[in-house]
Amino acid sequence: MRRRENEFRNKFFLLVIFISLFPLSTLARPFVLVLSKEDLEDDTSSSSSSTIDDQDLSSTEWDEFGESDNKTEDELDPGSWRPIFEPNLSSSSSSSSSITTSNNNTNPEESRYYSGIRKMIHSVSSGDTGLMDEAASEIEASAMEGYAHAQSALGFLYGSGQLKEKNVAKAFLYHHFASEGGNVQSKMAIAYTYFRQSMHEKAVKLYAELAEVAVSSFLISRDPVIEPVRIHSGTEENKEGLRKSRGEDDDDFQITEYQAQKGNAGAMYKIGIFYYFGLRGVRRDHTKALLWFLKAVEKGEPRSMELLGEIYARGAGVERNFTKAFEWLTLASKQQHFSAYNGMGYLYVKGYGVEKKNYTKAKEYFEKAAENEEAGGHYNLGVLYLKGIGVKKDVRTACKYFITAANAGQPKAFFQLAKMFHTGIGLKKNLGMATAIYKLVAERGPWSSLSRWALESYLKGEVGKAFILYSRMAELGYEIAQSNAAWILDKYGERSMCMGESGFCTDTERHQRAHSLWWHASEQGNEHASLLIGDAYYYGRGTERDYDRAAEAYLHARSQSNAQAMFNLGYMHEHGEGVPFDLHLAKRYYDQALENEPAAKLPVTLALMSLWLRTNYADSFWVRLIDSLPELFPKVGAWVGDVVLDEGNATILTLFVCLLTVLYFRDRQRRHAAAADITLQPQPNENDIPAPN
Repeated sequence: MRRRENEFRNKFFLLVIFISLFPLSTLARPFVLVLSKEDLEDDTSSSSSSTIDDQDLSSTEWDEFGESDNKTEDELDPGSWRPIFEPNLSSSSSSSSSITTSNNNTNPEESRYYSGIRKMIHSVSSGDTGLMDEAASEIEASAMEGYAHAQSALGFLYGSGQLKEKNVAKAFLYHHFASEGGNVQSKMAIAYTYFRQSMHEKAVKLYAELAEVAVSSFLISRDPVIEPVRIHSGTEENKEGLRKSRGEDDDDFQITEYQAQKGNAGAMYKIGIFYYFGLRGVRRDHTKALLWFLKAVEKGEPRSMELLGEIYARGAGVERNFTKAFEWLTLASKQQHFSAYNGMGYLYVKGYGVEKKNYTKAKEYFEKAAENEEAGGHYNLGVLYLKGIGVKKDVRTACKYFITAANAGQPKAFFQLAKMFHTGIGLKKNLGMATAIYKLVAERGPWSSLSRWALESYLKGEVGKAFILYSRMAELGYEIAQSNAAWILDKYGERSMCMGESGFCTDTERHQRAHSLWWHASEQGNEHASLLIGDAYYYGRGTERDYDRAAEAYLHARSQSNAQAMFNLGYMHEHGEGVPFDLHLAKRYYDQALENEPAAKLPVTLALMSLWLRTNYADSFWVRLIDSLPELFPKVGAWVGDVVLDEGNATILTLFVCLLTVLYFRDRQRRHAAAADITLQPQPNENDIPAPN
């Protein structure tokens, strides 16, 4: 028995060592989970799986097949701004009409809260500062009456310094009250605060609850990975990404729609997907989605059959009907659309739309999905073995299935792995890892709709509205929103409609807020943000000049293989700014920059020439002249920044002068050598750095 267990463990260890979660963005590094043999040896490994305390696994915490899937997005994310941005999809009592009128059937504080939010959104579009003050007053008045969602909004205003003096302590306090009152977004904000401070014991508990809510909003058969759009690429607008997100105005969408109208079943399905999920800038519309899916199934499109099963199971745009859901899923499976087996198995586990619960059939359907390489099948089998539903409880087998599903990008599987790291059941307890994975899953919850509304606003040219929505997301810990909001401030300046403590932001407030947002993004792996933070400290932009902190930020970006950061560190070592004066280390960083970015050949070559000059003529007039160039010629440096470079400094000008100077000295050396009739070049000192070829 022991031998078989060891053999299983060895095979299990070889099953997967490396898991990469869905990429967060093109600039932030993807989250990578590396499992070692130690991780696979859980804290209960000394006992067989059958002897694990049933209480650990039978609690509602582990109940994947609970009742939360019957809740709408408004119920999962109460107090959201959905009634304002998607009134046709919102089931909240605060519809758009009830917000603008006094309806006796609605909670007066709820009406006042939504009125304040509505005015705040309108003020950043119209530039009406008077409306801003009214918005802040209404939100605060509602919050003082104990309305949790207004307290959440007030926490947002204090935390970002919008219409209120920035006060992190007050922001945390109001978010705490709001979270206790049921506001999920405030819970996200608090969890992120703990996460930043590495307070994993507190953060993991909150993120676990949030991730569970997020998972309950996912589809029952499979869930598409929908990533927020980064509106910038470095310092420039992400034109290609935005082009694909222009909704119904996009050429590709119009071509697809034309094909659908001409009877193309695949195009009908695509249009339905766009409307159902709100993809590529298309405003979500479940009614239109249902219409296109029904048209597609008339043409025999199996993927639409599966989505119709999802729609009827969730009651999205139609009355919930599990019998119809099962019928559509069955039709999809008969068309070899194997992911539909997951939905069918799920309905048998729950006993919805079928005669009665049947765990044996559920397992058969999950196995069919898994046999056809459907990640959801592996995941659902993992749940059965974890809970002992229709099979003997086996945590190790469950873990194996979850890892296989996670390798295929199944977000629910990551949720289960996070719980295993959290509890030490199935995997070795690791609160830091559990917190990080929970956070990524939680960020796919219903509150991620903020990103869709922000992008929609940006594409319409409503920059102020986009900025405030990204700012709200930034507070919840979304790296992509932090960088998007910061980029809008830097790119649009006054046109960002940034709200300050009183009226619109001053230049100082805007720079400070952009600096704070970039800093948060850099902490979460955004190398461009780290680079900008380094530049801010190096040049004193929006903060006091601090070479030490600049070097720290560049080191962070360098750790993510950023060539510009490597070059900057080489320059700082060459001049002894914030780091020790070390020409050899400077050369190493310059070489690394070239290795990571071949396009850096010219500046790196010039920089190496500068090093050669400093080594051989350290105290010469020419070196002193080169070092003084940025101060002697500020106007020329500004011209270089405006015309030659985006980032704005005199570095390239300096390096060109270095090039000319090096060529002059090399030519002079050759003339002296010829005059003295010396055939060999002078030998450098052992500390010399060779000149580049």
